[in-house]
Amino acid sequence: MKVMVIVKASPSSEAGKMPSEALLTAMGNFNEELVKAGIMESGDGLKPSSEGIRVRFRGDERIVTTGPFIETHELIAGYWIWNVSSLEEALEWVKQCPNPMEEESDIEIRTFYTMDDFAEMDPDGKVREQEDALRQAIAMQKVKVNNYLFFSGRCDEAIHFYQQHLGAQVKFLIRFNESPEPMPEGTLQAGFENKVMHAEIGIGNIAIFASDGCNDASSFSGFRLALTVPARDEAERIFAALASQGGKVDMPLMQTFWSPLYGQVTDQFGVGWMVMLPGETPN
Repeated sequence: MKVMVIVKASPSSEAGKMPSEALLTAMGNFNEELVKAGIMESGDGLKPSSEGIRVRFRGDERIVTTGPFIETHELIAGYWIWNVSSLEEALEWVKQCPNPMEEESDIEIRTFYTMDDFAEMDPDGKVREQEDALRQAIAMQKVKVNNYLFFSGRCDEAIHFYQQHLGAQVKFLIRFNESPEPMPEGTLQAGFENKVMHAEIGIGNIAIFASDGCNDASSFSGFRLALTVPARDEAERIFAALASQGGKVDMPLMQTFWSPLYGQVTDQFGVGWMVMLPGETPN
């Protein structure tokens, strides 16, 4: 059961009075217990209504009023979203909450509607399908995709190369022998104990994950990393660096209809790159 736990506004919260250090600490400890219990999805405090806007709907008319709003007992100062087994469980947690205000205050618990509540009005399930699709779309908007490269035992060498020529920055790196949990027996090739288990490097404004993998048998195929470089001379420098030391030019840098300068190269580690200048070619 999903519930919203609403902290009602008070004269002090509407006056913008900040909580004391003791209250902040107590509320922080309470939130920590909620997280440990696995019921808290989110929670935030709201600024006073003097910094808010209210819109009244009257037919096609929209009447906008700026705060503050005088009905303090109707206003909200903060909230949590909890997932609990029952309303009774939510009530027990609220009883353990420190008083969120310096004066007397109220906390209200409200349950969320679910699509089951609208089953009678949605006999063919079309609205439910639409809601499910929207939830999925919202969830996917929060997904972050990273390239993950496996270097078959040459990860340290590759990182050093990209640091030298692409200004790569190492954000994180752990080796197999530093893992808090050992690899299953027989998974790791002999001699790979000091190899890179996982690393995160930054190149430009993207993050790339990298690893040596568990052996030296894997190889790259089927993808390229695209680098959009704002200056021609820098694009040419990067392209030449990637093609050096055993790299291979797959398509020389040239003007195309989508870029003033574009080329493809595979570096010495087998990683394919596309290097290009931004902008279309002038007609």
